[in-house]
Amino acid sequence: MKFSASDWQKEIYLNGFAGIRPKINVDPVALEQAAKRHMSRKAYAYIAGGAGMESTVQNNRQVFAHYSIVPRMLCNVSERDTSITLFGHKLPSPFLLSPVGVLEMVHRDADIAVAKAAASLGIPYIFSNQASKPMEQCAAVMNNSPRWFQLYWSKSRELVASFVQRAEHCGCSAIVVTLDTTLLGWRTRDLELAYLPFLEGKGIAQYTSDPVFQKMLDEPEDRVPVNRKITFQSIAGLVKMVNNYPGSGFIQKLRSGRPVQAVQKFTTTYSNPATTWSDLSFLQQHTKLPILLKGILHPDDARKAIDHGMDGIIISNHGGRQVDGAIATLDALPAVAEVVRKQIPILLDSGIRGGADAFKALALGATAICIGRPYVYGLAIAGEHGVYTVLRNFMADFELTMGLAGCKDVTEITAERLQRH
Repeated sequence: MKFSASDWQKEIYLNGFAGIRPKINVDPVALEQAAKRHMSRKAYAYIAGGAGMESTVQNNRQVFAHYSIVPRMLCNVSERDTSITLFGHKLPSPFLLSPVGVLEMVHRDADIAVAKAAASLGIPYIFSNQASKPMEQCAAVMNNSPRWFQLYWSKSRELVASFVQRAEHCGCSAIVVTLDTTLLGWRTRDLELAYLPFLEGKGIAQYTSDPVFQKMLDEPEDRVPVNRKITFQSIAGLVKMVNNYPGSGFIQKLRSGRPVQAVQKFTTTYSNPATTWSDLSFLQQHTKLPILLKGILHPDDARKAIDHGMDGIIISNHGGRQVDGAIATLDALPAVAEVVRKQIPILLDSGIRGGADAFKALALGATAICIGRPYVYGLAIAGEHGVYTVLRNFMADFELTMGLAGCKDVTEITAERLQRH
């Protein structure tokens, strides 16, 4: 099914003629501000915040201004094709949805709403390792629409293998290993509020739905008891923890102790700072799916990814949430593309806010583009409809930018279409 930019644009204008303005803001700045009004202070801090002084968040956006598109005229762009082919699958646009965790903070339908919106447009959704809904539930509403799975490398290899096997069984067509979160970044906004959603049992649905993780809860803990002051806030947090744990019967869940055990086990195992390049062979032994490494910013790491048999890379700095002052992803792209030389696909995320951003990234060597915060803002405002509208806006903006720049398809978007200043 073709999603015409002109038709979408026309629909907006005709609705306006009838006095109906878009419920979901088209302008990305206005979109974020509208979403902020629909979110709690803690939720907005978690989604919008970055590490430290948030200079990386700013760099991700500012670097796009260093490049200007140079349109070419009289190129016959009456028919425009925005499709790409990725790992043998034809996709309607170069967009994918980045994994974003703890979406229950934003909307009650969380990952399910995102999965439905992505499926309706044929856009691949990368299920988050820190999802609010198990991957199987998301896959069930997507039919045959493409989906991938993001993996954080746990301290338990058995759990890593279980996650990957579940991803295969629910129809995921690629595994994305996030490399840049072996430790949690110094996230100033969250620290100011002293709030981490996982401690309330949020964002750990992939774990509590996993048989290996459930078995891990039965293992004895060598934990030294810590005496903490009991407050109204801590009691409220315990109630949320129990309510967020799967199953029915609050008292039964509380008495079982498993909600508390799950949070404790998660916090001690979810990521592994001792992970090295040699660990990747374990993953290759446990899946036949394409493996992409997310968090690559240095060309030498891109070269190592190829040397270790990886199938793709995602240039990402986690949306500026991990290292304050890190290189912007678009700045990292040219050097990485020079090393990769189209041997494997290069995806890029962090800082993408419109069709022109996507055009510039593709021109500099990206194969595809990942969208993050904007679709979450749409989710906050209007659930599935909000996500759908944000994605249609991205697709339309990109198609029109491509055509007006003189390109009839994605293959014509090259570095010669840009000027750096």
